[in-house]
Amino acid sequence: MTSAADIPASQAAAMNSIAKIQDDAGIANDPLKTATGVYVTIHGHFYQPPRENPYLNTVERQASAAPFHDWNERIHHECYRPNAFARVLNGQGEVIEIVNNYEYLSFNIGATLMSWLERYDVETYQRILEADRKSCDRLNGHGNAVAQVYNHIILPLANERDKHTQIRWGKEDFRSRFGRDPEGMWLAETAVDYPSLEALVAQGIKFIILAPSQAERCRVIPNQENHDPQWHEVGGSQIDPTRPYRCFLADGQYIDIFFYDGPISRDMGFNDVLNNAENFASRIGLAVRGDHRPSQLISVATDGETFGHHKGGTEKCVAYALTQEFPQRNWTVTNFAHYLSINQPTWEVVLKPVTAWSCSHGVDRWQDDCGCGGGGLWHQQWRRPLRDALDWLRDELSKVYEGTGRQFFEDPWAARDEYIQVVRDRSPANVENFLERHCVTALSPAEQIDALRLLEMQRHALLMYTSCGWFFDELSRPEGTQILRYAARALELAGEVSGVQLEDGFLLILAQAQSNVEYFRTGDEIYRQLVLSAQVSFEQIAAHYAISSLFTNYPPQERVHCYDAHQLDYQLQHMGSLTLAVGQLRLVSEITWESTHLVFTVLHLGGWDFHCCIQPFAGRRAYSQLKDKLFDTLKQASAAHTIMAMTQLFGDNAFSLQNLFAEERHRIMQLLSQETLTRVDQLYTQVYRDNYGVLMAFHRDELPVPKELQVAAEIALSNRCLTSIKALEQESSEADKGTNHLAELEAVATEANHLRCQLNIPEAKETLEQLILRSLWQLLHETNPETLEGDIQRIGRLIELGNQLNLGLSLARCQEFYFNFLQTRLVPQCQFAVQAQLVLDTDNASNATEEEISWDTRQLRRLLQLGQKLTVDVSLWLSKLP
Repeated sequence: MTSAADIPASQAAAMNSIAKIQDDAGIANDPLKTATGVYVTIHGHFYQPPRENPYLNTVERQASAAPFHDWNERIHHECYRPNAFARVLNGQGEVIEIVNNYEYLSFNIGATLMSWLERYDVETYQRILEADRKSCDRLNGHGNAVAQVYNHIILPLANERDKHTQIRWGKEDFRSRFGRDPEGMWLAETAVDYPSLEALVAQGIKFIILAPSQAERCRVIPNQENHDPQWHEVGGSQIDPTRPYRCFLADGQYIDIFFYDGPISRDMGFNDVLNNAENFASRIGLAVRGDHRPSQLISVATDGETFGHHKGGTEKCVAYALTQEFPQRNWTVTNFAHYLSINQPTWEVVLKPVTAWSCSHGVDRWQDDCGCGGGGLWHQQWRRPLRDALDWLRDELSKVYEGTGRQFFEDPWAARDEYIQVVRDRSPANVENFLERHCVTALSPAEQIDALRLLEMQRHALLMYTSCGWFFDELSRPEGTQILRYAARALELAGEVSGVQLEDGFLLILAQAQSNVEYFRTGDEIYRQLVLSAQVSFEQIAAHYAISSLFTNYPPQERVHCYDAHQLDYQLQHMGSLTLAVGQLRLVSEITWESTHLVFTVLHLGGWDFHCCIQPFAGRRAYSQLKDKLFDTLKQASAAHTIMAMTQLFGDNAFSLQNLFAEERHRIMQLLSQETLTRVDQLYTQVYRDNYGVLMAFHRDELPVPKELQVAAEIALSNRCLTSIKALEQESSEADKGTNHLAELEAVATEANHLRCQLNIPEAKETLEQLILRSLWQLLHETNPETLEGDIQRIGRLIELGNQLNLGLSLARCQEFYFNFLQTRLVPQCQFAVQAQLVLDTDNASNATEEEISWDTRQLRRLLQLGQKLTVDVSLWLSKLP
């Protein structure tokens, strides 16, 4: 054998040269390392505006999103989660692959949406983070995720300080989630001007994505061979979007820009190109240039919500296109950062002065009556006064912040820039660490509260510029109301921390905003009707807690939205139809650390009548005397006397059921209605039983059934079904696993279908889906060969029951769970079984007997057949099993 030492130096050098040539050839032929061929980037701008109540830091129920809790939840169900688990189906509609679309899409997800996802569905949230990591691995360290200006502010309309803070917050939010610095940033509505570009460059952003209509002219970047190349006017969306461009700023600085393909992007949003992957690829193929250039990038951009929300099911088309259709055409799926790393711009571009992708008048959609966003009879004359009012308020709040903030912070504006670290993590240790870094001296508890109030004031001053407030055609819409609520919270905080009252001046300007709704007339009236009514005080939190305590057994410490509620004392007594509770409560804001110590009493007079009073805690002796007086009065069993005593001790200000936050109010209303509804259900059930034979006769003879009898049957069977499904859910016996209840539900389904009843059982859908998922988890994690057949049959019965009850079951999570089990556990087991059978067939020695292999094969076959019930394609392995 020849060693390296035996090779002559000249020969070794020649071999190294050959190896280098081979390596270089490999790199040259690798489209991930050298720009070669056609590249495709599909960018999704995923975004939802901040919807949280500024006082509760919680998204409240939105009736228009029904049957979901709110629009975030609805769009998540239709778009965000489906894209994390996008199905690729065969011709029979069976799942053959589950794709994480975020692994192949270029995407930005707004910080406000990511915060909600992190709380609401951590599994989807983690899939998004994992997708970026995997794209980094695939694309030489360049991830798919792009940062976003923090809360979707129109950057050209922001002052310089807000520009920088919005970019810094967007960067820090991105870094804290994805574990890396962003290379690019998505601008809200792609709104841009040159001062915004300078701010982006100052914060280290390398590239942005714009619409082709935003370019004015371009040319080849001057070089030694061509000192003054010709400029090309491209103001009519004529720029070539297949290459990156460099935009030069002052002092030789620059930022790189990608222009997405406008016609294809519009077709994705408004035509049918996403109906199937072949159509989509064919449409993109029309943009490929046949001029023999070494490489070109076909990039498109659209609202990420297009993939599943605006166009139902299109995440499946995207999944197939990105993983199958594009690669089959030898197109490389990439992202902007990766393409920029292998193909630096050779052209430069000059932008139009101030532009956005959704307004043909620059950025007037967010400040003037330009007509964009209208289309009906309504005007948008309110836009300019709204902008003026908020700009005035921003400037006044800046004075408060600078003047008062210097008492606490070494550099108030640097503290604001880093406050995003507290917004991301409000743990006491992190907040204390932040204050130690930025404060001029150690702060007293009261000073800490004021410092946090100031920072929150500035946070709301930024949130009040969220672009959605101007986007549509009326100020009183939820989007306009929401930004006014942020303004109101900022006003309130300014008054609390400095005593400065700015509301009158703000309303004076806002009164010039003319509403299209006659009821409101002007912006100041919208503020009074829809904004002030949504403000929440400590007393309201306490009243909410007090009334709810009659129906909830609260522990000593409980979280109520963004408040910690410490129950220091609580006593409840019943007297006839009256119920009285008295207690002490300490409330602490998680946001500003404000706290208060309150005393409450609440009297339930029966039915819907509640009388609740709140006052500050005045000492143990006063509290003890108050409590004794109230309970002594209750002994008289007189509602009037008890209310008089409450008024005497607490004053005239009282709270009722109407003062509860909507969701808790609705829960209590349902509880209070339950007794009446139970009696009605019993009545209808009796009518149904007494007239069952009559109903059958009507159906047998194909006669119209009297409405009263049909309604009685539907209510009775719905109630019977819900009772049985709750019993099935709570069944704890491992012996029969709720078999009796399952049989009862099957009988109800048969009876309802026979009588053509439309059952009203919306609760049953989620319950049955959870039961199926739980049963599947137990089966796959705790597989028992002795009960396997019965366990699989039970899951099948549950699925069939959902079909019989017309529940429209979603088996998505079951499919995802089973598909992962199939890939990681079943397929290796099937491979082993097939190989073991080959060993037996060739009479070779084996530790496994034919009987053992046969038993394993039967078990595997049953588990694969379970996949068929879940509409997962398992045909390949079923056909291979011996």
